[in-house]
Amino acid sequence: MKILVLNCGSSSVKYKLFNMDTHEVLAQGGVEKLGLPGSFLKFTQPDGKKVILDKELPEHNAAIEFILSVLTDDKYGCIKSYNEIDAVGHRVVHGGEAFSGSVEITPEVIGKMVECIDLAPLHNPPNLKGIRAMSALIPGIRQVGVFDTAFHQTMPDYAYMYGLPYSLYKKYGIRRYGFHGTSHRYVSKRACDILGVPYEEQKIITAHVGNGGSIAAVKNGKSIDTSMGLTPVEGLLMGTRCGDVDAGALTFIMDKEKLDAKGLSDLINKQSGVQGVSGISSDMREIEAAVADGDKRAILALNIYNYRIKKYIGAYAAAMGGCDILVWTGGVGENQWATRRVVCENMEYMGMKIDVQKNEGMRGEEMVISTPDSKVTIIVVPTDEEYMIASDTMDILGK
Repeated sequence: MKILVLNCGSSSVKYKLFNMDTHEVLAQGGVEKLGLPGSFLKFTQPDGKKVILDKELPEHNAAIEFILSVLTDDKYGCIKSYNEIDAVGHRVVHGGEAFSGSVEITPEVIGKMVECIDLAPLHNPPNLKGIRAMSALIPGIRQVGVFDTAFHQTMPDYAYMYGLPYSLYKKYGIRRYGFHGTSHRYVSKRACDILGVPYEEQKIITAHVGNGGSIAAVKNGKSIDTSMGLTPVEGLLMGTRCGDVDAGALTFIMDKEKLDAKGLSDLINKQSGVQGVSGISSDMREIEAAVADGDKRAILALNIYNYRIKKYIGAYAAAMGGCDILVWTGGVGENQWATRRVVCENMEYMGMKIDVQKNEGMRGEEMVISTPDSKVTIIVVPTDEEYMIASDTMDILGK
């Protein structure tokens, strides 16, 4: 079975084509600067060579049609016709309370996704455009939606409710939903497969950290809490998002800076986080370089970033009554060994001991980085959300 996975953003379309019979990635790449001058398709060939094709792509239909034309191209393609694609799996950001798992796309499902647009106005509309584009380009193609929020629908009400009037929950669905669910689900399960332990009997903390980031508490195979909330702003310090902040501080800032709702949204989503604190960049590689040069604000930003991760790990260990496995993933979790070391330092009281030598310099590999006598297994697992989406698609359509 050949499954195309699409991740449609407002200005990008990422894709991977899988042969699920052989677990082989046949093609992968993405359109960038969609709808903007200078748009292009960048993809990786089987030999690892990167190819960039410039083309003006005004909207998602044109972008996906261009991707399909390259997949079937005599020079760059890996399939002879669209008909070789058996199904399409879509990353969908917000499923609200309507979806606790992945589902085949139907008119009713699309209607529910439209109802969730208010909860993810920047993400769900392009996700829907991708679904509609595929329906137009390959009529009758079967499609599956895999929701970022679905894995966290197992949270108990006392974990997902805010201390706001209950009427606002009933009226607008104001509650914690959480994100990165596909990644948290994949790496928590994959860690147990690597370690040879039963998934349904473990207390796992998954740290998906990068430019965006979230921590999840996974107990006996189910998410019981996660750091992101109604939106992806809450929780950790991120590249440009502020993470946890006193709501009273926000109303104070709105008053002093004369900000409307959009102005506040821009402040907390695009001007804050590591970039806002450091004044340098949202890229952690640039922050680490500035730290090495002794830049005080870069040092402060990195300290806040690391401290928030450590604090959530401690909180979720308390929530679960302990921790068996700590999983690192995401751009920083997989590659920034210094952050892993700093976060895991002085955690021996809860049975967590990092092997400094194994950890140092280790990037992007599946590897246990705890000491043999550590009661908590610390492991790095590169995330593979696209494979999880393809797997869900195959399972659902197979039924």
